[in-house]
Amino acid sequence: MSEPFLIGEAMTGGYGRGADILHGCTLSVDRGEIAVIVGPNGAGKSTAMKAVFGMLDLREGAVRLGGEDITALSPQARVAKGMGFVPQTSNVFTSMSVEENLEMGAFLRRDDFRGTMAQVYDLFPVLKDKRRQPAGELSGGQRQQVAVGRALMTQPKLLMLDEPTAGVSPIVMDELFDRIIEVARTGISILMVEQNARQALEIADKGYVLVQGRNAFTDTGKALLADPEVRRSFLGG
Repeated sequence: MSEPFLIGEAMTGGYGRGADILHGCTLSVDRGEIAVIVGPNGAGKSTAMKAVFGMLDLREGAVRLGGEDITALSPQARVAKGMGFVPQTSNVFTSMSVEENLEMGAFLRRDDFRGTMAQVYDLFPVLKDKRRQPAGELSGGQRQQVAVGRALMTQPKLLMLDEPTAGVSPIVMDELFDRIIEVARTGISILMVEQNARQALEIADKGYVLVQGRNAFTDTGKALLADPEVRRSFLGG
């Protein structure tokens, strides 16, 4: 068995000198796969993703990307290795135009990134129409598109999304999920934390249910949706 493209293995840790939030938590994603982390509030979902991105110190466990141990690398170094991260809040530069936000995503690149920008505009046509507009004037759903587009400008191999549909309408949520599926089809791996568990598991190749920083259930999205205990405890029946 070859190792998954990304694996955060047996991760235990918390923020600074505080108590551990994660307890032996394991997450993995294969190439071009969508993996979704769901669970109750306070389950450590966002913390698990931040651990993968290097935003908290692990006391135990390891993170490997493409077979390389990156546990000791800073978030910036992980971006250079091919990780893109979209936080839930404060994820756009509000005073900059849409296009300037996208250009900021290419800050590490030394090549011509106009082709990638064209791909982002193909994925999110509304951004092309509003490319001269300050990102702060956009709707919540459009801002999320800018944030995802900026992460895609780094040409990531793994895209991590923390609550991408928080605060958007059901129609916008469906549209964002459709775009996420399109991104995964290009071969980019997706790791996503999502409150809208049922809808997220419907598009997930793999799902993780976390409870108190531990793996409670791990299976395909379809299998978790069909599991009576998961449905009763986490999906409202």
